Amino acid sequence: MRALAICVFVLLLAGCATQSERAAQVERDVDDMIRVYGPGCEKLGYKGDSDQWRDCVVKLATKDNLERYSRDYSVSCIGHRGFFQCSRF
Repeated sequence: MRALAICVFVLLLAGCATQSERAAQVERDVDDMIRVYGPGCEKLGYKGDSDQWRDCVVKLATKDNLERYSRDYSVSCIGHRGFFQCSRF
């Protein structure tokens, strides 16, 4: 029983991300935003690596995230016990 508790504790501890791993993930996310939205902001007339350019990159990323994740949809299911046909709009 004691060995099982230790194994569970080790597995839970291994699943936790360290501060440096979380920081590395945020850095990768920022690099992706710059790669995707940076050229568009430069075409809009913002000079690269300026505060206005960074603000443009963040605003475009936020706009896309809001459009992607805030879509309303509905699910309609019809059928009977054992068989359902569901569709998402």
